[in-house]
Amino acid sequence: MRTPRRGSAYDQAEAAFKSANSKPAVATPVKPATPPEGKEMVSLRLDRAVLAHFQEDGPGWQERINAALRRAAGLEPGD
Repeated sequence: MRTPRRGSAYDQAEAAFKSANSKPAVATPVKPATPPEGKEMVSLRLDRAVLAHFQEDGPGWQERINAALRRAAGLEPGD
């Protein structure tokens, strides 16, 4: 009786490597959609004079810049 042939040593090594390095199939988590009014951190370059203008009234300068950008983009009516 013959012993079943399992392929070359290369094929056996390849199969062993694949089984040792294969990651189990895991469902990729779905990222929830960002709410439309959510905030996102970004890096933005502004002129020093523009930044100083918004910072001179103290805390809340980031919100003031956001409000000015929303008005400029037509997302909110002007004052």
